[in-house]
Amino acid sequence: MTRIAALVPMRHHSQRVVGKNFRPLAGMPLYQHIITSLLACSEISQVVVDTDSPEIQSGLQHKFPQVVVIERPEHLRADTVPMNEILIHDTSLVEADLFLQTHSTNPLLRSETISRAIQALVSSYPAYDSLFSVTRLQTRLWDQLGRAINHNPAVLLQTQDLPPIYEENSCIYIFTRHNLLSRRNRLGERPMMFEIDADEAWDIDEELDFLICDLLVRQRAEQQN
Repeated sequence: MTRIAALVPMRHHSQRVVGKNFRPLAGMPLYQHIITSLLACSEISQVVVDTDSPEIQSGLQHKFPQVVVIERPEHLRADTVPMNEILIHDTSLVEADLFLQTHSTNPLLRSETISRAIQALVSSYPAYDSLFSVTRLQTRLWDQLGRAINHNPAVLLQTQDLPPIYEENSCIYIFTRHNLLSRRNRLGERPMMFEIDADEAWDIDEELDFLICDLLVRQRAEQQN
């Protein structure tokens, strides 16, 4: 049986949305949405949170005592520290065959989607050695020099007829510690792209994202009730 650990890094400090990880969203702290989704996935053996936040540590101990908390070391707390270095530290403390990393800033990510991603990689391993989630884009894209990237400006196709291009959306990464160490990267040599619907792939980076996600989470709850 494949042992899978879910890793969720959560910082106390936030540069653009103050206190976003523990700020209330649709009635509960933001970080609790993704923890609830991860715990609902039967494929996940253990949920691990890496944080430097006393508030998040206290909240997890009270509401999710089954979650393992790793206190982020001082030398990994700066804004400039690459995420891969944090993951190398965390995977040295947790035993698993595969690691799944997501973010507290993905509150719309469904447990069913996480399960499908895990199943997709496990059933295809080692033909694919890692997985990352993407969002399909079918829109006219241009580079900084005004050159068309994915379309011919002389042929005005409808956007739905454009060849799709994919955005790495940071919602799900699945990888082995071996690849992480050898490549210093979550992505192996043969990564699988796993498509997620745009309405699940919101990542809270700005205040507007927070407001939109709050609205969408409330709307989803009303539809379920």
